[in-house]
Amino acid sequence: MKRFFSIVLLVFCVGASLQAQQCLQRAVRDGRVDSVWSRVETGFSGKGVIIGVTDWGFDYTHPVFYDTSGQHYRVLAAWDQWRKQGPSPEGFSYGTEFRGKEALLEAKCDTFNIYQYNYHATHVASIAGGSGGGTPYRGVAYDADFLFATFLISEDAVIDAFRWMHRIAQEEQKRLVVNMSWGLYYFHNMDGTGRIAQVMQNLSDSGVFFVTSAGNNGNVPFHISRDFSTVKDTLRSRIAFDRSSNAHYWGQAVTMQSDAGASFQVALQILGERDSLLCRSGYWSTAQGNAAVDTFLCVKGAEKTDTLFFQLQMEKADSYNGRPQALLRVKTPPTGCSVGLYVMADTGDFHAWNVAELRTGVGNWGDAFEAPLPGWTAGDALYGIGMPAAVPCALSVAAHESTYKFGAATRGGEIAPFSSFGPSFNAATKPELSAPGYAVVAAISSYTDRFTGTYTTTVSFNGREYPFAPLSGTSMASPFVAGVAALALQANPYLSSAELKEVLTSTAYQDYDTRKEGELRFGAGKVNACAAVREALKQTGSQDFQPSGPAFSVYPNPAVAECHVRCLRSSGPVHASLYDGSGRLLERLAWTEGVHTLSLASLSPGFYYLKLTDGLNSEIRKLVKW
Repeated sequence: MKRFFSIVLLVFCVGASLQAQQCLQRAVRDGRVDSVWSRVETGFSGKGVIIGVTDWGFDYTHPVFYDTSGQHYRVLAAWDQWRKQGPSPEGFSYGTEFRGKEALLEAKCDTFNIYQYNYHATHVASIAGGSGGGTPYRGVAYDADFLFATFLISEDAVIDAFRWMHRIAQEEQKRLVVNMSWGLYYFHNMDGTGRIAQVMQNLSDSGVFFVTSAGNNGNVPFHISRDFSTVKDTLRSRIAFDRSSNAHYWGQAVTMQSDAGASFQVALQILGERDSLLCRSGYWSTAQGNAAVDTFLCVKGAEKTDTLFFQLQMEKADSYNGRPQALLRVKTPPTGCSVGLYVMADTGDFHAWNVAELRTGVGNWGDAFEAPLPGWTAGDALYGIGMPAAVPCALSVAAHESTYKFGAATRGGEIAPFSSFGPSFNAATKPELSAPGYAVVAAISSYTDRFTGTYTTTVSFNGREYPFAPLSGTSMASPFVAGVAALALQANPYLSSAELKEVLTSTAYQDYDTRKEGELRFGAGKVNACAAVREALKQTGSQDFQPSGPAFSVYPNPAVAECHVRCLRSSGPVHASLYDGSGRLLERLAWTEGVHTLSLASLSPGFYYLKLTDGLNSEIRKLVKW
């Protein structure tokens, strides 16, 4: 069954009010990132971790991609899959790879593509790890390195981008966090299975950590369902059409799936005035096997003939999950007409989602299912998690407004109305976490021809003006968590992806808003960077990770009750000497192999020094006891 890869940049533009202008500072407080930054002795700022961003609209020259001094450039490489000049990355036959500062600054930005010269990617990366460029709008992991991929609209292309990033992270011997501030509802399977899910899981098992936006359809009744095991009546609903001013709008796409082995039948009808029946098609059944229909319905009137064009692709059993599926693409009906959807089945839990379809293939904002007549079914906003957010190994992130003080009162904290509802189609808890995603000020591309909002501020750098602006969406919440993940991996690079996901979700905090809305909106709660870093420091971690440089790893550091010492270059005996801040010897230790656990229970909080040698290598490491 052919897949239609359709992406919408999950973003809303917000005016640059005083409230919006201060929202990034509010965001770092809301997510407890300021508590990590304020512990200057820890140095946790994402250093030594790579954040990979798959998106559109990168400004490679923006000052936020330098360090806070404006001297060190932190983008390692970019792959613009739309650019045709080459050279392509090694092992790939398309796009252009830029490696190193000189090549990236010469390229300036990613090329004109289906999103024109966009700005979204720069904003996303700026939240995850931007330096602020001399403004207060500093990203979460502001010392992390970056990889950027402007990817083509295909499943293969995004998989290639993931693999390219993983290869470079291995070359650099650094942990990799991949952010995906995009999503869709008919890119493979809504239950999180499929080829892209399989590749993501394989990379996750290798240590790549995926973070993704949960979606922006929380205020749209674009989903319908029917458990035909208990209710045998035909499911009837009217498909609402966007009739958008978007020049590329074509119609609607309805994705349909049911339980494995539970076939269903689909028919369409054209409705006229007062929802009268003008014409109805026959039924097509998934039980008949894989099929593709490209046809139309005609209604002949006294003065004109109205035609409804549509395409229907059906699959008896998907090769990854065994579910019957259908993808219905319906062109905007003639004026005065609407479209009804009929579904019949003997059994199975049936679900459908109604999203916009553009001629460019990149629209997926939801539109309603409606109940114009008695017995028809109206839509709801449940099961709003699409792909890749539904992939089990990916951490899907909802968006909320940052909490802030207004005089003596506390304001904000509510879930963003647009943030999509869970659960995922496989009934898993999705979204899994929430982060600030409303009116977040960050950098946008200085080369964009798409931005129509108001700049919060601009900065001059290397003779060019660079803008900052507030945007809203789960697109903004996802990179916030990606930045927190980078902080946790800097604290403990030996956490597996599964362990890191557990650290982030188990340390989330609850408040009035999370308890009110529950896990269908907030998941485990609101991200807590300080608690996540502390929890990461406590754990040994099971990821087989060999960083370049040091011969020994001491983690967690800072530590509370104990720390672990690992020899990275040999398996011979290790000798260690522990000194206090004045250089007084406190203890001598020795062990033959593996990881040694050093108890700190008897030590007072403060600074200590650990001298380590394995016979070939000798290092002195500063150790902080909290």
